[in-house]
Amino acid sequence: MPSFPHLQKVSLSPFPITIIGSSTAATSTATCTTTQFVQFQLSTPRFLSKRILAVTAAFGNSSMNRDQPSAVLDSLRVLQWDQLCDCVASFAGTSLGKQAVKEQLWNLNKAYEDSVRLLEETNAAVEMQKYGAMMEFSGIDVSLVESGIKCARRGFPVSGNEAMALVALLQFADALQLNVKAAIKEDSDWFRRFMPLSEKIMELVISQPLIKFIEQLVDEDGSVKDSASSSLRHARDQVRFLERKLYQLMESMIRNEAKETSTLEICNLDGRWCIKSGASMRPAFEGLLLASDSGVGSVVEPLSAVPLNDELQQARASAAKAEAEVLLKITQKMQMDLDEIENVFDVMIQIDMINARARYSLSFEGSCPDLYLQQDEDGIINAETSGEDKISTIPQLTRNKWNLYLPKAYHPLLLQRHRINLQMAMKDLSNANAEIRRRKQLRGPGKGEEEKDLDSLQMQVAKLKQALPVPFDIFIAQNTRVLVITGPNTGGKTICLKTVGLAAMMAKSGLYVLASEPARIPWFDFVLADIGDEQSLSQSLSTFSGHLKQISEIKSLSTSLSLVLLDEVGAGTNPLEGAALGMSLLESFADGDALLTIATTHHGELKTLKYSNNAFENACMEFDEVNLKPTYRILWGVPGRSNAINIAERLGLPVEILDNARALYGAASAEINEVIVDMERFKQDYHNKIHEAQHYMRLSKKLHQSLLLTRKRVMEHGMEERYRMMQEISEAAASARSIIHKKVRESRSVRIQPSKQIKADKDRPDSTSVHRHAPAEEDGTPSATETAYSMDNTKQSITEAKLELPKVGDLVNVPSLNKKATVLKLDPSKEELVVQAGNLKLKLKLADIVT
Repeated sequence: MPSFPHLQKVSLSPFPITIIGSSTAATSTATCTTTQFVQFQLSTPRFLSKRILAVTAAFGNSSMNRDQPSAVLDSLRVLQWDQLCDCVASFAGTSLGKQAVKEQLWNLNKAYEDSVRLLEETNAAVEMQKYGAMMEFSGIDVSLVESGIKCARRGFPVSGNEAMALVALLQFADALQLNVKAAIKEDSDWFRRFMPLSEKIMELVISQPLIKFIEQLVDEDGSVKDSASSSLRHARDQVRFLERKLYQLMESMIRNEAKETSTLEICNLDGRWCIKSGASMRPAFEGLLLASDSGVGSVVEPLSAVPLNDELQQARASAAKAEAEVLLKITQKMQMDLDEIENVFDVMIQIDMINARARYSLSFEGSCPDLYLQQDEDGIINAETSGEDKISTIPQLTRNKWNLYLPKAYHPLLLQRHRINLQMAMKDLSNANAEIRRRKQLRGPGKGEEEKDLDSLQMQVAKLKQALPVPFDIFIAQNTRVLVITGPNTGGKTICLKTVGLAAMMAKSGLYVLASEPARIPWFDFVLADIGDEQSLSQSLSTFSGHLKQISEIKSLSTSLSLVLLDEVGAGTNPLEGAALGMSLLESFADGDALLTIATTHHGELKTLKYSNNAFENACMEFDEVNLKPTYRILWGVPGRSNAINIAERLGLPVEILDNARALYGAASAEINEVIVDMERFKQDYHNKIHEAQHYMRLSKKLHQSLLLTRKRVMEHGMEERYRMMQEISEAAASARSIIHKKVRESRSVRIQPSKQIKADKDRPDSTSVHRHAPAEEDGTPSATETAYSMDNTKQSITEAKLELPKVGDLVNVPSLNKKATVLKLDPSKEELVVQAGNLKLKLKLADIVT
């Protein structure tokens, strides 16, 4: 890259620029274009501004974290709330949307009204997703839009890419607004169901003139069009002309160097056309050495090309200046609507953030929780969601009976991990299939080792599809303030604690909880957790001290609206002292220091609190003694029992050791375990009966629905048959009516023809008449046939004489209608007339009426 020894200042209104360089080779004049200046002037501040924004955001988060007590931060850490925030943020389409999701979820310092508002927004976005009105936000380049807005705010020219990014943003907002308008036009109730997003979207002011103005000046790739201004077109034409002239000059010079043609080539260095030669030769023409390397060669600008290159640089500067003028016009146009543009940008980021919550909730099949605020006594304020009354879907009995109701609740991070593992396994399977197809095409059919690997991958995918995380049924009654969960290690106690804690924070942050409907959960001001590593083989004094410190901070922070989660309470010290400390601690929380406390323990003494205090409830994690593994199901109202001796027996420990252990454990404890076994069996039978009743209830509902559907189909079939029969009868009647009318017309035409024949006979000469009657005179007596025919003709002539054409205004009978009608118009030549019967006007034949 060449540099220049001189200092030059080029003033291109309204921006001055200074170029500093050093070189010993170049003697030509260097020119800096306006585009280069704009990039120089704006790229560094933009880069720094982004870095400053990032640092500010980081310090902001740190400040927010420092403002929160350490017990709250430790609780968020042990519950892995940051991982859940990252998962939800991944559903946002823009980088600013992801950042907004994380900041909104991480800030749990929210009032109850804020949580209700967030749930309303999520509900609206879910409704828009289901309807199809929501759009994908990944097409918005927020960094370009943001930098373009900053340039317009400062009065700097925007770049072409920034202008087109702004157009894409406005068109996206316009399309979103049109989607909402179309839904409201279809049914006005959608406006209410999309609230409050519908109100935000409908209030957006989108400048269509600005969109058209930018599209007229800038191409889709961000380059300014030649037609943007006459000066730009002229400058670019000049640039193209000079480049073509320089190329022709270079080609001619290379052709003149016949012996060295193969080692010479045309190149462009810093916008100046040059000739590059090999390392082993020196060109014969004179020029300026711009670059040289002993191993590569040299770059020489021919002296004959220097004036043209200078003109080219000036032409490019003129083109850049003209481009800057066009882009400055766009900036000035943007400044007229800058407030509306910034509002559209902010609203789109907000909706992207809300849509991320909705997409996460739908992707993991969550349910909208019934979030309520527990008052000091029995007063409850329920959350009224916009769009539809979610609370009304929950039975009154459920609302009155349960404080926390989460049927089939999943731990969100376990569900996410399972989904990731399944996707990776399916991807490996797909890649393996593709590799097998590729190898078969190369070597032909045949089963190789890779197909065995394919079978194992298929089995792994099938196994993962069946091995879903086990959900918990978490039902805590209204009068329960402390829940004590017991059970074996690795039985799921800690996962249950984390599931409840994450569900509480998700509902508070406007997310759906990963549970079946109807989900009911109270609003907690704090979710405070002390969860250690229950899998560790031993706990040191320092670990015990750390737990006590965390519990002490939790005790000082918790209020009557807090959720407290304690894992292995009282562990890590002497069992008797730990049990006493745990009992005292839980009783203090039950007295009003927390709205709900859930604690896991191995201390049997804590199980007895339920029988002396109605605020306590017991639960245990079920253990399958046959297979010696936990089932991860919760048995409610049943205290856990020790399984250590029974497990040791099944694992083959010597009998004398087991008998000694049972003797040391005591007969009373064994009896208690037997009682617990009976309670567990009773509870298990009870749950089996409930599941059986639910199964039959589902079958009866399904049968009822089937019967209703069959009844509906029978009724529809009967209506179709009646309609078909009526159609057939109507068609047959119409056909018969047509035939009758045709026969009547034929009959009347036959009657009219003999009368005309008689009249014609009367008008003939007498000879004909005499000739005709001659046979009769010869016989002297007429035959019976002739007599009957004569009588019939006489009657017909009399009837025709009586028939008279109606006149306009006369009343006539219409047999087909069985009504009288007034004649409005008469056409004797066509034997047609127009009549009016009531409100009906009919065009009939004369044969269709009776005078």
